[in-house]
Amino acid sequence: MAQMKLEIAGRSFMVTCQDGEEEHLTRLAAMVDRKAREAGDPAGLTESRMLLFTSLLLADELHAARNKKPEPETAKEPAKPDPKDEQAIIALEKLADRAEQLASSLE
Repeated sequence: MAQMKLEIAGRSFMVTCQDGEEEHLTRLAAMVDRKAREAGDPAGLTESRMLLFTSLLLADELHAARNKKPEPETAKEPAKPDPKDEQAIIALEKLADRAEQLASSLE
């Protein structure tokens, strides 16, 4: 198992991942960091609220991507899902669940 330090909206998080997944996790963390910065000024939010808003933004983006209607000309041959995209979706869903748990525990 590998230990990694991730930076999300100026905050550091130590996480564990499988050996060899470091690059993938780094890319996912960059996505989360971008969304966290979209959520607003992280200095005014608690860590759990920042992660909650970030998760909601990512979940909204995921929902839109899943419900996007295909263009008529692309509907003939559906694209095969990229396994890395599916892994990212699973990781984002887990992050959203964790943020909801954190927010619930604060209430």
